[in-house]
Amino acid sequence: MKLYFPALETDADIAEAKRAAPVNDLRGVETIMLVENNDMARELIQTILEEQGYTVLLAENGNEALSVLWKHDGPAHLLLTDVVMPNMNGRELYARVCGKYPGIKALYMSGYTENAIVHHGVLDEGVAFIQKPFSVLALAARVRELLDG
Repeated sequence: MKLYFPALETDADIAEAKRAAPVNDLRGVETIMLVENNDMARELIQTILEEQGYTVLLAENGNEALSVLWKHDGPAHLLLTDVVMPNMNGRELYARVCGKYPGIKALYMSGYTENAIVHHGVLDEGVAFIQKPFSVLALAARVRELLDG
């Protein structure tokens, strides 16, 4: 059995948190395609994003996401997808989505570390990534950063 505890916050961490923008400053009106195979995680992320003002399209896997997007009559600004999924990984899904939505941005998420994901060739170094679990503020800030970037 393994137990994981949060790391001790340093003075630098506390100072950075104080400088971070309030969650309300990170609101948006864009449409986000959320692809997550864990029901509880999908519902929680959906709630976070909707409370920030985003329209959220939901899918459990890559094939369902494609179906939802092909039926969606409107823009899609961000693909927020789990990296590791059955049948189609997040990178493959993004490649297919770009055909219909050439300007869409991607934010990949995983419980694996970014280093492990890159090391095993699942993602290229430097892609937008957020490691699970993440805080409401971390997700809101990362989404806003990508959409504004």
